[in-house]
Amino acid sequence: MPMPQTNQAQIAYILKGFPRLTETFISNEIYLLEQLGTKLVLFSIKPGELNKQHEVIQKIQSPLTYLPTVTSLSGSYLLIWVLRNIRPYLKHHANMVWMSPGRYFATFRKACALAWQHRNGFLRLRKVFIKEFIQAGFIANQIQSRPNILLLHAHFCHGATTVAWFVSQMTGLPFSFTAHAKDIYQKQLNPGRLLEQKLAAAQFVTTCTKTNHDYLTALHDENCPIHAVYHGINTKKFIPRTNYQLSVGQPLILAVGRHVEKKGFVYLIEACAKLHLANIDFQCLIIGESGDQTDVIKTTIQNKKLESQVVLRNAVTQEELRELYQQATIFALPCVITKDGDRDGIPNVMAEAMATGLPIVSTPISGIPELVENQVNGLLVPPRDVEGLADALKLLLADEMLRHKLGKAARQTICEQFDATVTIRSLQQLFQQALTHSKQHKPDNE
Repeated sequence: MPMPQTNQAQIAYILKGFPRLTETFISNEIYLLEQLGTKLVLFSIKPGELNKQHEVIQKIQSPLTYLPTVTSLSGSYLLIWVLRNIRPYLKHHANMVWMSPGRYFATFRKACALAWQHRNGFLRLRKVFIKEFIQAGFIANQIQSRPNILLLHAHFCHGATTVAWFVSQMTGLPFSFTAHAKDIYQKQLNPGRLLEQKLAAAQFVTTCTKTNHDYLTALHDENCPIHAVYHGINTKKFIPRTNYQLSVGQPLILAVGRHVEKKGFVYLIEACAKLHLANIDFQCLIIGESGDQTDVIKTTIQNKKLESQVVLRNAVTQEELRELYQQATIFALPCVITKDGDRDGIPNVMAEAMATGLPIVSTPISGIPELVENQVNGLLVPPRDVEGLADALKLLLADEMLRHKLGKAARQTICEQFDATVTIRSLQQLFQQALTHSKQHKPDNE
């Protein structure tokens, strides 16, 4: 996706993989920033998912560079892994040594120190920091040939942000990052005080919920500029049915998400079993990519003899999902917090469903209460409460007017607080402030 060079300040977006079907919030953010005139240059550490894409991907004009592919570190000796993978990176590191030897070797020492500090055993280095240093060298060299890049920004505060941090140290450019959900709360992704170190080093930090904001603020003793910026929804794309009417046909309970524990799909299936035993007519459609819970989900459906009531379907594009929202009766996503801390922030699909006027059934964890107010624009039940979940679904299936009332309020909430054309301007303003600061303090070449 080439773009002509301009003299306008640019931001380098460093992403783990782009595009990804489950990360529409990133692709939508990039497109909306482009529409506001922000100049971006994209770097993807891993290959994107090219088989099925959202429509917005084709509209993105920012240049995109994929890093050379590397093999898995798992089970590999570090030296052997480096020898197998370093070749396409060598010239980039050589250039960085030539142009900025002081910064380069300081960053190398930092990566080695982190690998030793967070080792898994006495001599078992945490090899990922060396891999991320190698990847950072590639991006840093690319940026040296693009003098208009004045800021680095990463999504997710573990791997991609570590790479951005290393690039920042090599180039002298400031970096910022967006923290989301599991990357904040799963300690193995940022061992020790690594997350606090990143907070201290960043120019600013954004996160997608106020709950995350409060957690990150409490982590950092200094006056760290952390901002809550919601992922906005395209309220013109996700709209209610044009002609509201009493439902006809079989009611549809829709759920969307990867097959992972934090989505709570097993509890939804168990609640569906209770509805079935009560002779309530419905169908439940669960849409999402396979994950570590796929086998558990399929087994639960079989054990409860719900093959005719609960259907699994692979992930779809936003355009396909928009049609399914229009067909659904209820949107259900009974999220949970897992033992290792993994959780959702505010699920984007929940906000999309609310924008289409669907009544929501979910749980009051993480950032969800910032979106859903119980009995006002949806129903919230305790996490892992199968009985309560079944009762909430039963209530909505039986009461058409309640569904309409909650759905109308849900749409109003999105339009007033989560409209993408409004939320994106908050992010753009932060970027403009950082770019202005960076212009005034642009690093000199060594």
